[in-house]
Amino acid sequence: METQQYANHRKLDPLFHFVLLWLTLIVLVGAVVYAVRSLTGEGVFVALLLLGLSVIAAILVMLVRTYALKAQDRAIRAEEQLRHFILTGKPIDPRLSIRQIIALRFAGDQEYPELCRKAAEENMRPDDIKKAIRAWRADHHRL
Repeated sequence: METQQYANHRKLDPLFHFVLLWLTLIVLVGAVVYAVRSLTGEGVFVALLLLGLSVIAAILVMLVRTYALKAQDRAIRAEEQLRHFILTGKPIDPRLSIRQIIALRFAGDQEYPELCRKAAEENMRPDDIKKAIRAWRADHHRL
């Protein structure tokens, strides 16, 4: 597996990002076109049913992704709170947002406590936190 760093830490799931999302969009657009064309003739009911099902499918695709990310965020927050406590004997600074904590997970143990302090005091953006990391700690599991 390639060494992870700032330049290559973002991951995509090809089946989700390039197949499911695009197919959902194509079906939704097709259903809208079909519904508009059907407004002047017969089959309006079927067209509206198809449009409704397409909207439902699109909402489900987005909710599934959102719920999975929220579950991962909660797990990361718990892991990083425990990691901070193990390294410092203190709980993580409550001023840190979940986005900041998610970015901090990439910091190695040596720089983690100091970077947590700096991120909280300076209200660093997640991207700036990642750029400040010197010893990258890979996370190959989050998509």
